[in-house]
Amino acid sequence: MAEDDPREQLETLYWWGVPTFFRCEHDEDPAGADIGVLGIPHSAGNGSTERDQHLGPRAVRHVSAHNRRPHRTYGLSAFESYRVRDLGDVALPEAMDNEACVDRIAAHTRRVAEAGTRLVSIGGDHAITGAVLLGLAGPGSPLTADGPVALVHLDAHVDSYAQIPHWLGAKRSAAHWAAYLVEAGCIDPTRSTQIGMRGQPRTETWLDTSRQLGYSVITMEDVRARGIPDVVAEARERAGGMPVYLTFDLDCLDPAVAPAVSNLEVGEGGFAIDEANAIVRGLRGLDVVGADVVCLMPTKDDRAQRTAMVAGHVAYEQVSLIADRLATR
Repeated sequence: MAEDDPREQLETLYWWGVPTFFRCEHDEDPAGADIGVLGIPHSAGNGSTERDQHLGPRAVRHVSAHNRRPHRTYGLSAFESYRVRDLGDVALPEAMDNEACVDRIAAHTRRVAEAGTRLVSIGGDHAITGAVLLGLAGPGSPLTADGPVALVHLDAHVDSYAQIPHWLGAKRSAAHWAAYLVEAGCIDPTRSTQIGMRGQPRTETWLDTSRQLGYSVITMEDVRARGIPDVVAEARERAGGMPVYLTFDLDCLDPAVAPAVSNLEVGEGGFAIDEANAIVRGLRGLDVVGADVVCLMPTKDDRAQRTAMVAGHVAYEQVSLIADRLATR
């Protein structure tokens, strides 16, 4: 620590200073960033749970300075090597209207794609993934050369329920995005992998919607039987050289690790944090153009803000994964 710089020792203390993501510079222009971190305070896409997932970005900002660190596995500090910027929050004045919010988020992330900036988004319910990818990928996106992404999806649920016309009123909802993005040309399901699905299903055909679209669906039971290295190898092989998008629903984690999530599955164990880290780090070298962390419920978190800290850690892993790709490109 430089004795003439009293700020240096304080930079990684979450309770000090202005709470931007990871203590990064706040710059809403994506052209000023190599990696942008975007808050998406959205709750209208998952009406089956309490509508406070819009509080997630603020909760993660509050604790995320703790994660402004070099990454031991990659041997770099994203924050020192690249322009990682807090892009602020998407403005959602029709906050209770999911369809209007999806359009606004998509327009916002299209500007990010046009700037050539790689993006980590923090939600918000899982409907934000659909909205982000409508702008970030597919036809008209320079970030993916007008093509789709290969999706790596960590979750307890498949979110591809196209057979349901709407989810409590939301049509492009947290339950629909993995299906409608295929039709929109934003995801290639034949190159995509869904990992960690678990819990007691509502129907015997609960995985069919994804498998019929072409996704590889690897349940938590499959993960335990096969082992994480084999699962990661499949996800890597399917993605190949395509642009990759990583979406991380916090309910893929065991409730003991992340208790404050929107759709808890408590009847079967989820990932430990080391297992989740192994999957994310196992994607090293793939062309990850974007990622997100979703479904944090700050009002259900404990006094230590444990789930918010876990969400901040996952976003840190995603930022570092993208920075490592930029370093080796």
